[in-house]
Amino acid sequence: MTVDDHTLAQVAMSRDEYARLLDLLDREPTEVELGMAGALWSEHCGYKHTRPLFKHFPTTGQYVLTKVGEENAGAIDLGDGWCAVFKMESHNHPSAIEPYEGAATGVGGILRDIFAMGMRPIALLDSLRFGPLSISHNRRLFKGVVAGIGGYGNCIGVPTVGGEVQMHPAYSGNPLVNAMCVGIGRREHLLSAAARGVGNPLVLVGADTGRDGIHGATFASVELDEDSDQRRPAVQVGNPFMEKLLMEACVELAEQHRDWIEGLQDLGAAGLTSSAVESANRAGTGFELDVALVPRRERQMTPYEVMLSESQERMLVIPKREHLDDVLALFRKWELHADVVGRVTDDQMATIRDGDAVVARIPIAVLSDPPQYDLEPIRPAELDRLHAEDLEAHPDLAPAEASAAVLRLLGSENIASRRWIFRQYDHQVLNHTVVRPGGDAAVLWLRGTSRGIAVATDCNGRFVALEPRVGAAMAVAEAARNVVATGATPAAITDCLNFGNPEKPGVAYQIEQSILGLSDAARALGTPVISGNASLYNEVPEAAVLPTPAIGLVGVIEDIERHLEIGFHAGDTVVLVGAALAQPAQTLAGSEYQALTLGRAAGRPSIDLGLEVRVQRLVLDAHRRGLLTSAHDCADGGLAVALAESCMAGGVGLRGGSPDLGARLDAALFGEAPSRFVVGTRDVAGLMELARAAEVPAVVLGEAGGTVLAIGPVALDVAVVVETYERALPDLLSGVDSE
Repeated sequence: MTVDDHTLAQVAMSRDEYARLLDLLDREPTEVELGMAGALWSEHCGYKHTRPLFKHFPTTGQYVLTKVGEENAGAIDLGDGWCAVFKMESHNHPSAIEPYEGAATGVGGILRDIFAMGMRPIALLDSLRFGPLSISHNRRLFKGVVAGIGGYGNCIGVPTVGGEVQMHPAYSGNPLVNAMCVGIGRREHLLSAAARGVGNPLVLVGADTGRDGIHGATFASVELDEDSDQRRPAVQVGNPFMEKLLMEACVELAEQHRDWIEGLQDLGAAGLTSSAVESANRAGTGFELDVALVPRRERQMTPYEVMLSESQERMLVIPKREHLDDVLALFRKWELHADVVGRVTDDQMATIRDGDAVVARIPIAVLSDPPQYDLEPIRPAELDRLHAEDLEAHPDLAPAEASAAVLRLLGSENIASRRWIFRQYDHQVLNHTVVRPGGDAAVLWLRGTSRGIAVATDCNGRFVALEPRVGAAMAVAEAARNVVATGATPAAITDCLNFGNPEKPGVAYQIEQSILGLSDAARALGTPVISGNASLYNEVPEAAVLPTPAIGLVGVIEDIERHLEIGFHAGDTVVLVGAALAQPAQTLAGSEYQALTLGRAAGRPSIDLGLEVRVQRLVLDAHRRGLLTSAHDCADGGLAVALAESCMAGGVGLRGGSPDLGARLDAALFGEAPSRFVVGTRDVAGLMELARAAEVPAVVLGEAGGTVLAIGPVALDVAVVVETYERALPDLLSGVDSE
């Protein structure tokens, strides 16, 4: 076949990559072979700019059950034969073009990754980024994405229990929509995604195949531009009711008939191509597939379209031959189409037929070996200028303005209550949810046991933009603190690495340094990386998104009845543990306060991972000893916002008096120094002694009680705080356009 530049652009393949394909095949590829190679060699599927850096990740630990990259998601041991599986994925480009369906099918895809392993999904979380909500286009994207997440999750009956959202001009036009799913089950029910057993059939289950999603993987591997809207057909359309049936059937297969099948794989990016090739590659086998046997909902589809369709709600099952009829009967019971479309072979080849005609026959090794590129990072010179800016030279906050500044932060789009979002989600279905959205982390009960898990997602792109290695480490540390604040021990993480064009030296620097920083913190905190996703080319013609390595972290709770929450209780003594109360102006670097007052990020954030480890261990130790009544991580908005959130959650004020806030009032109240918790206690002496022994600073801030939040010059009626916090996001979403 003749391959011109337009054809290569459709499959996101460069001329050099095409030459490599010719060399590996020693011939011209067929149309179907080119499409398959283009999809599996795309950035979205092949990780060709990031995979060489994954060697830096710690991937093993006391809880880890799976090898990273070998299954659809990572698994951890919860004890007593139970395990949890989890993963985070992106659906950024589709959501930029069609926000509802882009977000909805992102949820559907991450759900299938979990029940493909035989586990029942019990929780969804999201990590979202948009441009400022003062702009109508961003509001449209925001509302569409939130509706898509809620629409799919609510229909399928899996609760959305947590997440995070931030706004920044860099995300205008290219929102980030990352979805995380957690599933649980018995260890003996874990399924593999491997096409084992020569002669075993390949069974396609679920929805009929259409033209939606064709070139979806390649669409996610290029920058967005003025022509992106014309690629709307690349966005898939979801059917959560079909997925509900598919989920129940697959979970039943794992729980009751594990011995009937060899493998189970979802159809995501690149559709049949990726599911069949990846399954065969894991097992060291090959496969033969006849597209004429694939049920279709559109006429005259070509073999190319069938192999690359990303129609949703489909799974590839590899039953044992002797149990084929049993498997087909099980899916018929759930009113699902299930059709034999091929078989496992021993030749390590991907053979695609259209009836009697062979339209592709290509080695699995070729398709599974995308080109790998070494990044060419150059540290942006702009960082030197940003780091050199003297933050001490900026005017401090006047004491008389402190209360108004707290309200301004609580009413900002990045801190305001997310109730408008999570009230659209069913976060209690399945009865696993113990701590609902609004706290530091969601807490979920492992029904039938005394155990539970805590789950959080985190990342502050401003920190990463200012200092990528430090900012990524801070994202891991914050996710861990949020989990620790519930009384859970951090176990493992998943990530979603959202960056711009890796071929640009400045972006390459962000990617490399972020992966190093993520690895630094994961190693220090004992939270290995067990699954994840890389989403690159998140750019519009004007600029790239902020570097956003989103972190999803799961922690283990031994006794669910002893979990902690963020709300103060009247009569408790409130203590700040971790970094000191008085802070230098440098802790305002990348903070929300700086963004609101300066209009930009400047300075150099920092983290002491040794202190971070000691602080987290102290909080967990104090909790085990029964010394804590509440705990809350200090993060966005600093100490003042953390105190306000704990007062609101507990429905009480704080009699804080006048502690020494140091030379910079703004830094003490709103600096975002890491490694800090606000905790409540009824045993101050015991907590302070424990802190001294752990070499962790601790200072008493006051006593919870009354109706006024008072700390230093701040004095606010809690009712006013609640009104400001709760009204802000609805008002922003119905506001006047600033364009």
